[in-house]
Amino acid sequence: MNTFYKKNGPLISTYFIIAIVFWLVFLIIIPQLYMLDLSFRPNLPPLLRGGPDDVHTLVHYKHFIFGSETSQDNYNYVDIGVFFNTIITAIFVTIINLCFCYPIAFYMAKVANPKSARLLIVSLIIPFWINELLRSFALRILFAGEGVINNVLIGSGLIDSAINFIALDIALYTGLTYAYILLMIFPLYNAIESLDTNQLEAAKDLGSSTLRTHWRIVIPHAKAGIASGCTMVFMLTAGALATPVVLSSPNTYWFTQLIYQWFNMNDNWSRGSAYSILLLSVSVVFVLLMMRLFKVKIGEIIR
Repeated sequence: MNTFYKKNGPLISTYFIIAIVFWLVFLIIIPQLYMLDLSFRPNLPPLLRGGPDDVHTLVHYKHFIFGSETSQDNYNYVDIGVFFNTIITAIFVTIINLCFCYPIAFYMAKVANPKSARLLIVSLIIPFWINELLRSFALRILFAGEGVINNVLIGSGLIDSAINFIALDIALYTGLTYAYILLMIFPLYNAIESLDTNQLEAAKDLGSSTLRTHWRIVIPHAKAGIASGCTMVFMLTAGALATPVVLSSPNTYWFTQLIYQWFNMNDNWSRGSAYSILLLSVSVVFVLLMMRLFKVKIGEIIR
């Protein structure tokens, strides 16, 4: 803290600290606490809120599990299934993102010359100047039954009839992977770029294979970047709305779509808050698992 003050001066340092505290308290902590409290309250008309019926209850969480606020005879297989399908898909997309982005990040950090690395970074960033919703619709056009990909495959004779990429959720997985690719690449790039190249050269001189060098040197050094990238990709994938709505098949439902329905279509903010807290809790657990798996602290992930 003292170093920060000496480097930036008291005025600028105080401004940044106030801005950060304001952002954390008023835009994150207080809204989340309000949503947590709302998730334990019944959905009442405005005139009845604060009255004798406005008490803390578990009815919304019971509804998620049993599909009813009173009966516990049957499980709510629809909502539970959508919830776990969202989490499993988010984990799968995170793994795909990591496997796809790691070679790119390593190439930019240790193989490419500075000019090529800058060019590659710019080429990765420019497509994301376009809104996520527009990018999702562009991918839907590519993967449509009469889209570019099917036309190329049929025209080249590789397939006889169009593949329904939407129904197979291939378009969804591709869209989610592409949507958050930068959030995986740049933490990996920053972590790998700080690795001393002499260690890689020494491993090569000692006869270490490429796979062993990455497994024993690069990946342990980049574990904070891996944990950071996986955390951000998982949370944003699990909390995505636009991409699943545009690219998912009619039989695939995303948990955020349920949350959206409770908030905006059913006007049940208490139940929407409860479902949001469930998704937030899983994200927190995922962060803790990443910290334990890669043996890093929360400060290393944030950095």
